[in-house]
Amino acid sequence: MTEFWLISAPGEKTCQQTWDKMMVATTHTNNLSTNHKFNIPDLKVGTLDVLVGLSDEMAKLDSFVEGVVKKVAQYMTDVLEDSRDKVQENLLANGVDLVTYVTRFQWDMAKYPIKQSLKNISEIISKQVAQIDNDLKARASAYNNLKGNLQNLERKNAGSLLTRSLADIVKKDDFVLDSEYLITMLVVVPKTGYAEWQKCYETLSEMVVPRSTNLLFEDHDSGLFSVTLFRKAIDDFRHKARENKFTVRDFQYNEQEMNADKEEMTRLSTDKKKQFGPLVRWLKVNFSEAFIAWIHIKALRVFVESVLRYGLPVNFQAMLLQPNKKNMKKLREVLSDLYKHLDSSASIIDAAMDIPGLNLSQQEYYPYVYYKIDCNLLDFK
Repeated sequence: MTEFWLISAPGEKTCQQTWDKMMVATTHTNNLSTNHKFNIPDLKVGTLDVLVGLSDEMAKLDSFVEGVVKKVAQYMTDVLEDSRDKVQENLLANGVDLVTYVTRFQWDMAKYPIKQSLKNISEIISKQVAQIDNDLKARASAYNNLKGNLQNLERKNAGSLLTRSLADIVKKDDFVLDSEYLITMLVVVPKTGYAEWQKCYETLSEMVVPRSTNLLFEDHDSGLFSVTLFRKAIDDFRHKARENKFTVRDFQYNEQEMNADKEEMTRLSTDKKKQFGPLVRWLKVNFSEAFIAWIHIKALRVFVESVLRYGLPVNFQAMLLQPNKKNMKKLREVLSDLYKHLDSSASIIDAAMDIPGLNLSQQEYYPYVYYKIDCNLLDFK
């Protein structure tokens, strides 16, 4: 299970007692969840008005940052196209896997100094993650353009003989070049029509050079034949060939153009390889930054909601529960029994009601402070 419930309850005589009580109820007798203390430092409380406003702002910031975290993770899977199994090992926070980071969460004092007000800390996070989001858009756009252009060229060099580029199939020797009167045409003939082609190509129009056809290349369905004729017969030959289900390809042998295509493909391929390493490194670093920011927002939200609900002085225990998948319903019931005294109205509050500062519109409401953290951020198609 990669899902965690981040909850808080008011301190009894001590916060340790709150923790012990919850442990007894959820793990000691019935193994409903694996629990960890979630350490939130002594943050600056500020005024009630500010807290109420922050509660709403942070709900929006939470979903914005979660969105960016998921975008970076998803783009990592797109970039590591051939090695998706490697994605998970690149999605780390502070060099450790996400579950380890969340369960051993420590506030980053250097990045988010606790002497700052809660509003300032949330603004630091907001700016930092908005920057990651903008950078991701720019980098993804540049890399996707490169990848798209390369795929278009690769597509031109693959597929059916009716549509694919012929530059890498034909050679200079296959053509009559620099002749005022003669021209070599390339014709796609279905495999079932080879005998028919050999029998009739010389008579499809006037002025076809006898015995001038050669099979140059085959794919699953058809073959590419060359045939030499007089230039003045081109239109007639093309028309008669179509009537006989042979397709004349529009192709003129031009070494410069063909080399330019090959060079362009090599250049794009080299550019893609050059950009790949730095891009993966950037994604790795910024995934970590965004994920760490996201968990700090969860910590801020728990702090703000706990102060709003349980009052001052600040006295609550934040706890991270990793529910046992089979027992999630039972765990909810146990927590409900344990904390129902905190708010007698909780069981009847409709989640659609919007009470300022309690942030109910986005999620279910419980008598204890509750936020979900899901570390499974990838949507493999």
